[in-house]
Amino acid sequence: MTISQALPEIQELIELDKKHYLHPTTVPKLFQEKGPKIIFQEGKGIRVTDVKGDTYIDGVSMLWNVNLGHGNQELAKAAYDQLSTIAYSSSFYSYSNPNAVRLAQKVVSVAPGDLSAIFYTSGGSESNDTAFKLARFYWNLKGRKAKKKIISITRSYHGATVSAGSATGIEAFHNFAGSRDIDIINARGHVTNCELGDKTDSNYEGCIRDTIEKVGAENIAAVILEPIQGAGGVHVSPDGYLKAVKELCKANEILLIADEVICGFGRTGKWFGVDNWDVVPDIMSVAKGITSGYAQLGGVMVNKEIRDTLNEHDQILGHGFTYSGHPTACAVALKNLEIIERDNLIENAKNMELVLKNGFEYLANKHKHFTKPRAIGLLAGFDLQADPDTDTPFEQSIRAASFVVEHCFNNKLILRAADFEEGKNIVAIAPPLIINKEEVEEIISIVDDALTAFEKTL
Repeated sequence: MTISQALPEIQELIELDKKHYLHPTTVPKLFQEKGPKIIFQEGKGIRVTDVKGDTYIDGVSMLWNVNLGHGNQELAKAAYDQLSTIAYSSSFYSYSNPNAVRLAQKVVSVAPGDLSAIFYTSGGSESNDTAFKLARFYWNLKGRKAKKKIISITRSYHGATVSAGSATGIEAFHNFAGSRDIDIINARGHVTNCELGDKTDSNYEGCIRDTIEKVGAENIAAVILEPIQGAGGVHVSPDGYLKAVKELCKANEILLIADEVICGFGRTGKWFGVDNWDVVPDIMSVAKGITSGYAQLGGVMVNKEIRDTLNEHDQILGHGFTYSGHPTACAVALKNLEIIERDNLIENAKNMELVLKNGFEYLANKHKHFTKPRAIGLLAGFDLQADPDTDTPFEQSIRAASFVVEHCFNNKLILRAADFEEGKNIVAIAPPLIINKEEVEEIISIVDDALTAFEKTL
């Protein structure tokens, strides 16, 4: 079928989409006016093709999750083989399946420190909600029933369920439905000196340490952090920050939860984001890259102390999901992790970080509004400012990041803008871990063209 012949069918899809499909993280009114921006049809490697036959570079791995790229036949076969055997079985009531067991052993073997067991979920929001519940339940079993509060930090993103959404430090996500978990507190983030105890620092008020002092450690179950904040704008934890928070938590008998939903499974050039700073959390949330998005799966890893405490509980564990330990999802995950190791994709992510940084240096030398480039593995981003020398942002009406991302899209490159925070224009880049040097340079070339086009509008 030619594109011209397909047009009536595409138009039908657009109209049906507008009529029946409520899209997540989308402006409904605008969607009704314009319809879907793109309808994906197929993918291969780092590229995706829409129903019109146009092909794009997937510069953000869809939602930071397609680590192995698109169209991987080994993952498809792993899913097919399991679907043909037993597609689904329950993990409730002590039921089990070989894939869930073997995957649990595998993820524990590559996890940092004494993380010793995993509770399976269907995705990142469920993982973080579960992490909160397990932290609170652990302290309850220890006779510390008042320890219920969770501290998160500004610019964080932890999911869209009530509790995970409450922990998210992005105000735009708090307005939806007005639902909040009243036991979650958002603290000032990435202020290392404050967490080390410098009360003379102007940012001390509202930091994690200050929050603990005001709320009382006896009331706090856990602190949750992303090693590198993704949706918040690719904000990298400052050197020493994670260790400072870890020591603060340890001194106050508070659990540290690492949200590795985006950072995990090779994205940062290490198995997990915390590995870049040699920090071992007490609890670790995972999802996305565990299956490269080929199946819905997440999990929460806990350390040996928490595992052993839970294992002494002689009543039913009142938490679980229908798809916890889904055999097909676990089969995909096992194959996914096998390929990551076999093809040295974690090393490739680290090598491509250098290529990205070289590209960023080129862009910084050529474009005066390009600033604050950062990349840890293949989790990268940069800012756009009116005057980087004086840290002056663009006026709010100048949507610099959105302009650049839209121009890249028109040139067949999918990137992501983070401009929800006043004064911030951030562009995120996070391609699949299979990307090569030439493909990274192709991304840089398209961004270069978009920056030139943006400058001409000023």
